[in-house]
Amino acid sequence: MAFDPMLFVDDVEATSRWYQNLCGLRGAHGGKEYEMIVDADGKLVLQLHHADADEHGGARLPAGAPRGAGVLLYLSVADVRAVYAKAQEMGAVTEGPPNFIRAAGHTEFVVRDPDGYALAITQRGDV
Repeated sequence: MAFDPMLFVDDVEATSRWYQNLCGLRGAHGGKEYEMIVDADGKLVLQLHHADADEHGGARLPAGAPRGAGVLLYLSVADVRAVYAKAQEMGAVTEGPPNFIRAAGHTEFVVRDPDGYALAITQRGDV
């Protein structure tokens, strides 16, 4: 069993490019309304859907709703410090540099995507 998270965003194509640029992922669907972001092996990591979508049982993102309130998505990477450097280069909003979380056994930092969703970038160990 696996989760296939979907984020409702204002600009699917721009957000897709952001995730691809930051994390070295790639788009596998493409389009203005919907995108599938996959890793190098083609495994689905994240789905993006235009914010005004209604085919999922009504508007999932009402006008003015905060993005990602109460949700933190985790993404494991091979080099957390390289991704942090890329985030800095891109001017992305981060919540501090990578640090080791002893209880989790990984190093992480949190970055906000263009729509304000929080993403914890992690790497196993104290790196």
